[in-house]
Amino acid sequence: MASRKVEGNRTSFARLSWRVIKMHYTIGSKQYWLEEVGSGPPLLLLHGFTGSSESWQDFAEKWKDGFRVLLLDLPGHGKTKTQGPIRMEDFCEDLEQLLNQLSISKVNLLGYSLGGRAALSFAVLKPERVQSLILESASPGLGSPDEQLARKTKDEALAERILGEGVPRFVDYWENLPLFESQNKLPDSIKNRIRQERLSHTQRGLADSLIGMGTGAQPSWWGELGDIRLPVLLLAGEIDQKFVDIAEEMHQSILSSELKIIPLSGHAIHVEQPQKFDTIVHEFLLNNV
Repeated sequence: MASRKVEGNRTSFARLSWRVIKMHYTIGSKQYWLEEVGSGPPLLLLHGFTGSSESWQDFAEKWKDGFRVLLLDLPGHGKTKTQGPIRMEDFCEDLEQLLNQLSISKVNLLGYSLGGRAALSFAVLKPERVQSLILESASPGLGSPDEQLARKTKDEALAERILGEGVPRFVDYWENLPLFESQNKLPDSIKNRIRQERLSHTQRGLADSLIGMGTGAQPSWWGELGDIRLPVLLLAGEIDQKFVDIAEEMHQSILSSELKIIPLSGHAIHVEQPQKFDTIVHEFLLNNV
């Protein structure tokens, strides 16, 4: 058993090692893969496109002494099993059912890129279930129907490309996008780990993710940002100018938000500047749980 002591309103746990729970949770015809470690306020981590629960393992190890850390494979990724594309709104309904199965009334949410859009969507649709929100390189979707249609068409074409050419060729293309150029300076060991994670997915899964939960397919939440009242941390890497601009605009709309622009980082701050990411996120959580 973990040793435990109470300090004011905060419960701290000390333990040499934590048991990791790994299992599928059935919701309708879908099976969501979830890994859980640690104890304390619940903290759910949502990965980006081509990522998985593996993306967050290092941070789960860091945060498990103070939080009940939950790592979820999003639809189309990892070990989560779905049948066809899942719309963002339907994923949020599934996530609420998952929290019910876990006996969690309110959760702290951290999402990166795709996972950030999913986390924001859940906070907009189910605000009563969210304690705090951390968005890394995320957006509320696209502002106009024309932009949505153009992006939806582009994502569907990319989905067809994945189905036609296979995952390895797609990963070659994906790794060379300007969005990830700053990752070229990472050590080979880290780049290889990220590549293997990307290669682990199925053609159908990645295609379904683009079709169901792509930026063009999801609702636009720009008009709802002003209604958000919970604590929000917005993170963007200074090299990733597009998402710096988006984060700054979101910050203007979300009155309860903090904005941090991370030096010497591109899109994936948690990969490119992990120590800074850990410090900033942990401080925010300790102040808002």
